[in-house]
Amino acid sequence: MCLVTFARIKLNGMSVIYILISISIVVAVIFLLAFFRAVKTGQYDDDYTPSVRMLFDDELKKTETKKTKKLKTNTDKID
Repeated sequence: MCLVTFARIKLNGMSVIYILISISIVVAVIFLLAFFRAVKTGQYDDDYTPSVRMLFDDELKKTETKKTKKLKTNTDKID
């Protein structure tokens, strides 16, 4: 039904651009609202990574302390 009415309307070149721009703005606003709703409901919250990061922090601290102990012992030998 809508296609029939659009076909009957004689459109010049510029009015088609106005229609396309207005449709694209409406679609952009819909996506923006959907994004804000997803952020508000917590869809982008990352619940998994902090629990995994907790497991790897100890390994990083252990290797750092071993390196610092080696550096301290090496500097003690030089003095």
